[in-house]
Amino acid sequence: MIPNVPLHNGITIPQVGFGTMAMPPIWEETAENTARTAAIVTAALDEGYRHFDTAQMYGNERGVGEAIASSGLPRGQVFVTSKLDNGNHGPDDVRRTFAATLNRLGIAQLDLFLMHWPLPTLYGGDYVSTWRAMIELVVAGRVRAIGVSNFQPEHLERIIGETGVVPVVNQIEVHPYFRNDAARQASARHGIAVEAWSPLGQGRVLGDETLARIARAHGRSVAQIILRWHVQHGSIVIPLSSKKERMRENRELFDFELSGTEMALIDRLDEGEDGRTGPHPDTFALIRAHG
Repeated sequence: MIPNVPLHNGITIPQVGFGTMAMPPIWEETAENTARTAAIVTAALDEGYRHFDTAQMYGNERGVGEAIASSGLPRGQVFVTSKLDNGNHGPDDVRRTFAATLNRLGIAQLDLFLMHWPLPTLYGGDYVSTWRAMIELVVAGRVRAIGVSNFQPEHLERIIGETGVVPVVNQIEVHPYFRNDAARQASARHGIAVEAWSPLGQGRVLGDETLARIARAHGRSVAQIILRWHVQHGSIVIPLSSKKERMRENRELFDFELSGTEMALIDRLDEGEDGRTGPHPDTFALIRAHG
């Protein structure tokens, strides 16, 4: 049974979710991608996942929505997150494309909507207006909660200081080779839940011998050890896999526990900025043609 993590606005989110980034062969909405996404998400639903993470950027919201609709599960039993595409930061674009997101997902209300990247080098550095437009969506009842993704401490301080509204989640890169301590600690100071994307370091950490020794001691896979490390740090995790055996393995994390010594050993694998696998939020400025 996957436990729920309470968010500071009173709602809860399953601690282990199912990521859909790069699930289709190309990041565009096509009939092929919709069908493939729907099949994979259906398999994840069959394996007991009830938290799904998609994004406007991924081009697969329609496939996620079709799988959820076909599952027959009550809407309240499935937690759905989507994220604002980088080309949609203008307040009018936030409103317009959020409506399109609801339409593609086939739902009346989204559970969680995140600003995908702060983009401080674009839009005149104004991501606060984007945040204000997202706040309007909560006030209107169109989304239950809003948060951010890839926000550095200074980005968090700015939107909170200028609007008084604290994100419920900061979805950031975190894995044993990149603990991302500054962003995690800044989030914790404000009561913001940390959600780890790329929780397995895009596979880079799976060959680590320290993790392999700990995995052998517990009779578990290295991936399970890493995900359990995240869970014991209190993070929400969104691993992804198209294989049912991996889906099952990635959620079987709650019948064993890492010792304090094991947690410390994994913590010491951190490489600081050298361990980062994704782009840096201070400079990332990619805008795709679709949106």
